[in-house]
Amino acid sequence: MPADLKAHAARLRELHSGKMLVLPNAWDAASAKVVAEAGFPAVATTSAAIAAMLGHPDGEGAPWQEMFAAAGRVARAVPVPVTVDAEAGYGMRPRELVDRLLEIGAVGCNLEDTDHRAGGLVEAGAHGEWLAAVRSAADDAGVPIVINARVDTFLPGREVHEPLAEAIRRGRLYLDAGVDCVYPIGVRDEGDIAALVTELPGPVNGNTSDDLDLATLQELGVARVSYGPRFYWAAMASLKAELTHA
Repeated sequence: MPADLKAHAARLRELHSGKMLVLPNAWDAASAKVVAEAGFPAVATTSAAIAAMLGHPDGEGAPWQEMFAAAGRVARAVPVPVTVDAEAGYGMRPRELVDRLLEIGAVGCNLEDTDHRAGGLVEAGAHGEWLAAVRSAADDAGVPIVINARVDTFLPGREVHEPLAEAIRRGRLYLDAGVDCVYPIGVRDEGDIAALVTELPGPVNGNTSDDLDLATLQELGVARVSYGPRFYWAAMASLKAELTHA
């Protein structure tokens, strides 16, 4: 395995400690270059934006081959580590997923615990075992990719009675399985973020919102912040606005 992938994986892992890692998500080579040239130390992709760009719905609605091809163009476009939003893993076995990621030059991935085929959340114990197998496969491949385990208990339609308590339970399971960071997506309450940072024995990925800016998230101890498809939607809105005056 190329030495630069190992170095990129090590660098991406280092970025999860110390200063908060901010990741403005990219969706193609051009947007990735903008992020890297702005001085951000790593680039993350966004599945929602890539799927939309390709003409498919989010939630594994696009063929994985198209998603990985797009992510590969991102990785080839920038000199910094790239982490890929791999959704729920596209039904791949752990070693296949790891091999596909390394083939396109990615050294990190988001893996979510939503079952896009059956709906709802996957069973936490089984998902933890799958994440542990991904961790093992990456170690066997010689590049310990950085796994960001997304916890979807706060998302609409998941029918979780106590989303905070369940997010903490799942996050602990996933960290025990060997993931590097836990991403409770959709949290908007400052108290919930504070509880997650306190209760989870590992880095937490947060999102900004009207009530949670970067300074607040950093003060709360969040290790990593991602924006998802926000900048893609903003670019499309800007294009639409410009065209109304064309």
